[in-house]
Amino acid sequence: MKHLYRGQIFHISGSPKVDSAHDALVFIEDGALVVSDDGRIAWCGEFSSLPAEHEHSSVVDYRPGFILPGFVDTHVHFPQTFAGDSYGGGQLLEWLERCIFPSESKLGDQEFGQLAAAEFTRRRVRTGTTAAMVFGSAFPQAQDALFEETRRRGLRIVSGRGIQTRGPDSAAPLLTGEDKAIELTAAEIDKWHAADTGDVATALLHVALVPRFSLSVTPKTLAALGELYTDVRSKGVYVHTHLNENNRPGTGEIDATKAAYEVDTYLDTYDGKFLPGSKVGGESLLGPRTILAHAVHCQDGELARMAETGTSISHCPVSQLFLGSGTMPWLRTVASGVNISLGTDHGGGDESLISRVANDAFKVHISEAGDAGVSMHPAEMLFVSTLAGARALDMEDRFGNFDVGKEADFVVIDPERWPALYNSVAHGARADDAEMARDQLLFALLMQLREPAIASVYVKGRKIDED
Repeated sequence: MKHLYRGQIFHISGSPKVDSAHDALVFIEDGALVVSDDGRIAWCGEFSSLPAEHEHSSVVDYRPGFILPGFVDTHVHFPQTFAGDSYGGGQLLEWLERCIFPSESKLGDQEFGQLAAAEFTRRRVRTGTTAAMVFGSAFPQAQDALFEETRRRGLRIVSGRGIQTRGPDSAAPLLTGEDKAIELTAAEIDKWHAADTGDVATALLHVALVPRFSLSVTPKTLAALGELYTDVRSKGVYVHTHLNENNRPGTGEIDATKAAYEVDTYLDTYDGKFLPGSKVGGESLLGPRTILAHAVHCQDGELARMAETGTSISHCPVSQLFLGSGTMPWLRTVASGVNISLGTDHGGGDESLISRVANDAFKVHISEAGDAGVSMHPAEMLFVSTLAGARALDMEDRFGNFDVGKEADFVVIDPERWPALYNSVAHGARADDAEMARDQLLFALLMQLREPAIASVYVKGRKIDED
């Protein structure tokens, strides 16, 4: 039987880029979202215009609540589930050594890994994160627990074990030899990639190659990963890692990476050019299923190369504030044509809710100096929270908005469950102009949304329970 979900609907229709998202913004005050029995969107529009063929659908009335596409988190750390707000007295590299490597090492205990997997997945339901690119644990048994728990709940995930073949003493439990790193990664692909359906085109479970970042591996590791990716790229396997996050002069991640590899740009290390002088040493890891987190301090050539290859950025303003990493320049990055999605980067900060990341994105970009400062349109905020994430995962044809034929991933927001949100949407001043009033409503919804207001979560038309 078809189901009809009734409520106030917002989504970004079609396939726009971020700077034209406002033209694709759809708001339906009394909307109907019709989902067929195979979990696909059969119709979306005004309830009063419901076609006769859908009149006998089973109705679920969420009015006066809101129905939005499911949130997509394109950078979050599973082994940092219990490491939010960790204080290390420094920026990125000190924080990793003092806080994160010890925290992630705890997942070597099988029982603790299972506990983390259950909480991580429960948190995804609470925050309406229907799809996520997840930086995984170094320990295979913890990754098994993560995939098993995700499959049980029915959420979408792309994840891979965190690969480290070098690092400080505090990272010792997370390190493997060069050959072992490839062996474990290949085994994870064989075991979990599309394991739920056996078909990458319909699967909810996907695997990625996940070197932590260039300083955590060696040229030999990158060469071997390039060879492995050449073998599995056609199977729809992903790549996920960090890029240009921290630029503290002399001791930051970027300067350290360029010095260690003797390369012209940080991106070169992932583009097969990881030998001194940025000479080619292996296959590139860039492409439409590659997501690079942060990209705060990119050179113009790096942005152009990402756009050329279809590589996406996961923008993480919360963690960039938390670690003092700076602000990704919004206008320059958008102008490059590279796809920009959002990541909570939980662990590197204190948020798990994507709308809170959009909230901080608005604040940091309006605060950029001089002509670089910009007030993000609410449609851009919704776009990077939903459709851009689906694009980054190379699954825009499957989910991300309410276009007919897509799989029905959506969240239901009940403002009455969070008084501050209710007051904003119900009593906030609105312009006389209908379009501006619509934009003001969406802005209030995204800025004031908190976890308690997320009433229901659906993936492929199936309601997901928190427990």
